[in-house]
Amino acid sequence: MQLDQTDWQIIRILTEQHKTNSDIARQLKLSEGAVRQRIKKLTESDALRVRALRNPNVLDNQQLAFVMIGVSEARLLDCKAQEIAHLENVLAVSIISGQYDLLVEILVGSNRGLVEFLTKDLASIDGITKTESLIVLKSYNKFI
Repeated sequence: MQLDQTDWQIIRILTEQHKTNSDIARQLKLSEGAVRQRIKKLTESDALRVRALRNPNVLDNQQLAFVMIGVSEARLLDCKAQEIAHLENVLAVSIISGQYDLLVEILVGSNRGLVEFLTKDLASIDGITKTESLIVLKSYNKFI
């Protein structure tokens, strides 16, 4: 799907804060139906997801962490990233440059959850050569 200027305006508005279709329509001088249809097309094409985000600083009994992962062969990056993205507790996977190949954002049920993720879930995926885990102690302007 090719996004036009109006699509990008809708995405920008929704990125800044939640607004109703009617509010967006008034702001862009469009009908509510036109905004609703555009949002539907944007979500169906996977260009946009609309959902509630939580502040990780107020989550009870959950731990936000990042796991950096080395992959054995560069040709496996996309495949391994997709495999990891489907694991339980994974919020996002990014292919990165530097000493590691993948950056995985996870939300687990405390330190035990991190150990379980590393020793059971992640260990089930072949081709991983090394990992380094970073536990988020406090976040600023971060919602998940």
